[in-house]
Amino acid sequence: MGCRIWVMGMCLWMCVFSYSFISVNSRIVGDGVAEGTVFIDGKAAIGRIDDDFVCATIDWWPPEKCDYGTCSWGRASLLNLDLGNNILLNAIKAFSPLKLRLGGSLQDKVIYDTEENKQPCIPFAKNTSELFGFTQGCLPINRWDELNNFFKKSGAKIIFGLNALNGRSIKSDGSTTGAWDYTNAESLIHYTVRNNHTIHGWELGNELSGNGVGTRVAADQYALDTISLQRIVQNIYKEIEPKPLIIAPGGFFDAKWFKEFLDKATTSLDVITHHIYNLGPGVDQHLVEKILDPSYLDGEADTFRGLHNILRTSPTPATAWVGEAGGAYNSGHNLVTNAFVFSFWYLDQLGMASAFDTKTYCRQTFIGGNYGLLNTTTFEPNPDYYSALLWHRLMGRKVLSTSFSGTKKIRAYTHCAKHSKGITILLINLDNSTTIQAKVGFNSSWSFGHKKNIFQLLQVYEREEYHLTAKDGNLHSQRVLLNGNILSVNSSGEIPPLEPLYANSSNPIKVDPFSIVFAHIPDLVLPACM
Repeated sequence: MGCRIWVMGMCLWMCVFSYSFISVNSRIVGDGVAEGTVFIDGKAAIGRIDDDFVCATIDWWPPEKCDYGTCSWGRASLLNLDLGNNILLNAIKAFSPLKLRLGGSLQDKVIYDTEENKQPCIPFAKNTSELFGFTQGCLPINRWDELNNFFKKSGAKIIFGLNALNGRSIKSDGSTTGAWDYTNAESLIHYTVRNNHTIHGWELGNELSGNGVGTRVAADQYALDTISLQRIVQNIYKEIEPKPLIIAPGGFFDAKWFKEFLDKATTSLDVITHHIYNLGPGVDQHLVEKILDPSYLDGEADTFRGLHNILRTSPTPATAWVGEAGGAYNSGHNLVTNAFVFSFWYLDQLGMASAFDTKTYCRQTFIGGNYGLLNTTTFEPNPDYYSALLWHRLMGRKVLSTSFSGTKKIRAYTHCAKHSKGITILLINLDNSTTIQAKVGFNSSWSFGHKKNIFQLLQVYEREEYHLTAKDGNLHSQRVLLNGNILSVNSSGEIPPLEPLYANSSNPIKVDPFSIVFAHIPDLVLPACM
């Protein structure tokens, strides 16, 4: 069936060029067509992600949550989401498994209606004078059972965000006083274990780190509260393995705050989470310009790099997750953050996060607002759902250093493949008029024959390609084409198959304007992927 290449070993097809060729930029070869080269360093992985790296959120916002005069949440809350919808079930099951993070701003105002709770279980009510614009709400215990039964059926792995403001007083300057009152959370965790509900991780609080959003908690106090959560979980799960992860703080990265928190939380923390809304408010009329600007996209690397460096020098065993990322805050922007154009931002974020050893990336939201992977009303998958599913199925745990010579409009990422010994390359073309013919090569310092520091242009018999484009070329479309075919669920609500095209790897990868390509080369085995 075609030849295999084993790097550092025998090969049947290979072209070898001098290492100096790496400096060559892309060149124009025709009207609207340019050449370029993807360079992959195959010696060793620069990062490792979880097998279930792709994660999404489900929030608490009621239908009355509105931003800039638009109410985009509908019935997508944890409290009212239709758990009997077939598309919803199938969309989660397609990942096998999908991590779901249950939480958001209102989680710190939720009371759990367990037997120990003496307060009436009153739902959220809109009140603009209250923090986040709503009164305190309640999670009925029967709804908690319904949610867990649904998630068990779907195969999802659940991260639940606990109320970290319980018991605290909020001062006029936004700071808080007092320790976390964990009695209500403890009763929910007890109930969860007694009823055999499986939780992958318990996360403490939402956006209370650093300057906070609405209010904040000091790093030293947050560390003490996290230690309390770990103690509770260790006690309640003492006969159960594996134990849920202890996760915190679910806030925006603040280097000083995060470092102090990690130093004082010591070994109580398994995962440190941060949030990303780097595009600004959803009302911003320049969102598309930002998404298509490589320099703007590069800016978020500072956050990933900063947290990565803190973790490298800290004694903590904790790993980094993006716990919530919707790009544009205040519910996103209709026909931008739920349209094809947003896959450029989203997939670039997944690639960049992976390169800095981020283990999991939670998209805001799975459903709800204007940035859901599913349409809030119809449950039909938006383009980013298929982008996420392709990433999940094709991009393996090991991340390889990747660059692209020539145009800055190509974003390039490579991982060892998910289900082969080969590699998967992700190419994102932000250019509106130029098709890129991308050659694939790698550079390394290990020897091949009698040469060192060589560039090798590889040719393999066959590769699989997945080309994503917008319907009718409209970046604001909520319909996406895979290899020219529209993707949509059938009448039974089943997710369509994602079938590749096959290409001879002696040919460059064609990346059309405003398109995304996953290229899986199963027979190319690099040392990092062995």
